[in-house]
Amino acid sequence: MAADRDLWQLIFAERAALAEDLGALTDEQWATPSLCAGLSVREVLAHMTAGASDNPVVWFAGVLRNRFDFDVNVAQRLAQRLGTDPADTLRRFHGVCTSRTKAPIPVVAMLGEAVVHGEDIRRPLGLRREYPMEALDRLAHFYAGSDLMVPSAARARGLRLRAVDGDVTVGSGPEVAGTTLALVMALTGRDDYLSELDGPGLAEFAARRG
Repeated sequence: MAADRDLWQLIFAERAALAEDLGALTDEQWATPSLCAGLSVREVLAHMTAGASDNPVVWFAGVLRNRFDFDVNVAQRLAQRLGTDPADTLRRFHGVCTSRTKAPIPVVAMLGEAVVHGEDIRRPLGLRREYPMEALDRLAHFYAGSDLMVPSAARARGLRLRAVDGDVTVGSGPEVAGTTLALVMALTGRDDYLSELDGPGLAEFAARRG
């Protein structure tokens, strides 16, 4: 499908940009806590490598082996891709930058992995990226309409989300406004971005933690 091909090109570009950003990190920077609770920058990158390495058969075999404990399965897959040192972690990620392998999830969810986890890594390191608006627009609509990956649609329900830097306007109700990136990150539970949002619906939006 043409739409999927377009999404994969966005994913490949985001992975390549992240790999470039991380090329000169010190060991101390690799150990920096990410926005993913309990995971360092290096561990999040290993998680991204795992997500681009395991096909549905491998993924489901791990789920069965861990008796449907998805958290344990994720932790094991991450550990397998961590490597011997940060340079090895980055090398392994380079190796999957153009991989189309994924768990049984939509391609747009893989774009979410690339952007959201990319920001999980960059933000604590003080790195900034101008994400393509096409990618952010697709993710804002996806997360506002689906609880597949995280309870993002539940957080948005009954509210009007409006991007101040793009065309995204979804839902109805009290408004929550901000940049498209801030909306995407807050929808996925990254509360660090709530300070970049505004509007009469913000208090309700912030109170919904999944």
